[in-house]
Amino acid sequence: MTREVGHVRKPVVAVLGGKGMLGTDLVAACAARGFDVHSYDLPEFNITDTEHVRNVVETSDAVINCAAYTDVDGAETHAELAHRVNAQAVGCLGELAARLGKWVLHFSTDFVFDGTLERPYQETDSPNPINEYGRSKLGGEELLARSGCSYCLVRLEWTYGAYGSNFVTKTIERAKTGLPLVVVEDQIGSPTPTTLVAQAVCELLGQRAQGTFHLASAGYVSRFGMTQFVFERLGLDVDLRPCCSREYSAPADRPLNSRFDCSKIQALLKAPLEPWQQGLERFLRQL
Repeated sequence: MTREVGHVRKPVVAVLGGKGMLGTDLVAACAARGFDVHSYDLPEFNITDTEHVRNVVETSDAVINCAAYTDVDGAETHAELAHRVNAQAVGCLGELAARLGKWVLHFSTDFVFDGTLERPYQETDSPNPINEYGRSKLGGEELLARSGCSYCLVRLEWTYGAYGSNFVTKTIERAKTGLPLVVVEDQIGSPTPTTLVAQAVCELLGQRAQGTFHLASAGYVSRFGMTQFVFERLGLDVDLRPCCSREYSAPADRPLNSRFDCSKIQALLKAPLEPWQQGLERFLRQL
């Protein structure tokens, strides 16, 4: 389905979860690239409602799924809901897209891995999630692949953006309490702005790329090092203390190694992926 503007046919792109942190930036980026983009989100749209999904797939050329259950710790006690949103609904989306001949781009996460590798994770490495959130996201990956639709799967990590709560904004809020702040130093990854993700996805959309890709900013840092960077750039005087993950009590275990090898997706992008410091500094200037 395309809509004709003058003599130019504009592809109709549906963004599920379009009001969230990633979805908001993605809708804006798609519109700027000239796509006829439509945003769908709660309460009017529910990805677990098959009729809602069917109506969207039927009226779109491409579907980008940002809708997800993202409460990592909450998934430990609400596993059924997490799997319904992150796995079953994604499988249904894939089946409808296969039946109607539509392309789907879906997001997954570094949490499908256990974080025990001593090198960055490649797309071909075997998943082994260590929490319910990761298991629900892996379930979505498997059901999407099994559906037979034309799809692109993009795994993300450590994302932050202007339109939602994230590690960066939560850390800044905690710093304002004046209390000591303890942050893990043995979890390593790449802080990745949703604006970077949105621009990369627009390129994948234009190419109708297929397969699985890892996407993150260039370079790596610990959660503790990332927090140090934030406080230094903002000039905040905080009693910041490092700890190990085993000393930090949380319902869900986290992978220690979240590093991605992004060479596969980099080959499809026009520009090099920017260093994590560059994106994070720009984000902090905008706060």
